[in-house]
Amino acid sequence: MTTPIVAIIGRPNVGKSTFVNRLVEGRDAIVHDEPGVTRDRTYRDAFWGDRDFQVVDTGGLIFDDDTEFLPHIRQQAMAALTEASAAILVVDGQAGITAADEAIATWLRQQSVPVLVAVNKCESVEQGMSQAAEFWELGLGEPFPLSAIHGNGTGELLDQLLTHLPDTGDLEPAAETRVAIVGRPNVGKSSLLNAFVGEERAIVSPISGTTRDAIDMVIASGEKHYRLVDTAGIRKKKNVEYGPEFFGINRAFKAIERADVVLLVIDALDGVTEQDQKLAGRIEEDGRGCVIVVNKWDAVEKDSYTIYDHEQLVRTRLRFVDWADIIFVSAHTGQRVERILQLVDVAAEQHQRRVSTAVINEVLEEALKWHTPPTTRQGRQGKIYYGTQVSSQPPSIALFVNDPKLFNENYKRYIEKQFRQSLGFQGTPIRLFWRGKKVRELERGSSANRATKV
Repeated sequence: MTTPIVAIIGRPNVGKSTFVNRLVEGRDAIVHDEPGVTRDRTYRDAFWGDRDFQVVDTGGLIFDDDTEFLPHIRQQAMAALTEASAAILVVDGQAGITAADEAIATWLRQQSVPVLVAVNKCESVEQGMSQAAEFWELGLGEPFPLSAIHGNGTGELLDQLLTHLPDTGDLEPAAETRVAIVGRPNVGKSSLLNAFVGEERAIVSPISGTTRDAIDMVIASGEKHYRLVDTAGIRKKKNVEYGPEFFGINRAFKAIERADVVLLVIDALDGVTEQDQKLAGRIEEDGRGCVIVVNKWDAVEKDSYTIYDHEQLVRTRLRFVDWADIIFVSAHTGQRVERILQLVDVAAEQHQRRVSTAVINEVLEEALKWHTPPTTRQGRQGKIYYGTQVSSQPPSIALFVNDPKLFNENYKRYIEKQFRQSLGFQGTPIRLFWRGKKVRELERGSSANRATKV
């Protein structure tokens, strides 16, 4: 049995995203004093009492307007409702009932999903009951006065919500590989997410900045589960104004930090841009696994050499992540999309891989035979005594040497290359820490002091 889903419905600017943040005890949903900030349906994990469930934040519903993204927002809200075990209609207690509230309530009464009414912005406990009383007129049962900002009244609403959710028993959450989908605006990130799930989970539009919040969802492939996170398009910092786009880009950076593997989506028609290079550098700096996805491959005129030429260009310009696999896909036609998760599996496995000290030192011994460390003009030569892996995600190896300053960057790259050639580590960065004698002596001293104290 899967985790129950609760859809959060309402007109614009009634505080749905603030309410979602209250339920998930975080600041995952973007909150900004501007209508239409939330557009897609976004899923968050929540917990109340002894029950786990997911809340789905949806865009503000308006039924009598078909401009810009509003029809897509309605479609997303309707899709959320079809998979939900229950829905919560959020209204504004300070504004009272509006025509938009009445239109949404009429639509909800026609659905088979149980609906609770959350009367938000009731900061005053004394006035809250009178503010909420007006919303009995919506015909959806008892309205619950609450404040999403302060948390007042949310407990009573959630206690009632649990009576409508199916019992999942002792459901154990499946292990998930976290995959962030990142890239510049309009490279096809949302189209790629939709191609994975076979439905319009994210709104796709040629208008730059359509995706504002990070949209995450879980899909299964065989026995494996993946949490895919579609993020806002990341533009140059100087072009970003404070507001929804600013918050969306920050969410994208956080998604990279939390991911096991990042899908860096490149536009095949534009090629690798300076912004793509900066994103690649950030992925490497954050130590995340990576797969480079070159999208819109169906729109490129090709001959038998085109894919090889393009791959060489991508590798040359994205030297920060030359260890990442590259795949050429079309989210529009679905070409090779199913193979992306196979590369994700490889990168995720290598990202958390551990290698024994004996194997690491075998690689070092072989590397030293082929290329000894450089010697300075004063006749000092670097010596590598041994190496050991100290952590994973990404794999990190400490190399104990006589003096790190005796090893230039070329030789350090040579040693990293030998590790990759001998051990693989495809799809993940690796970290090499060069530790000298003084560091080791200090560590021994502190260990001795600790032993004396014990």
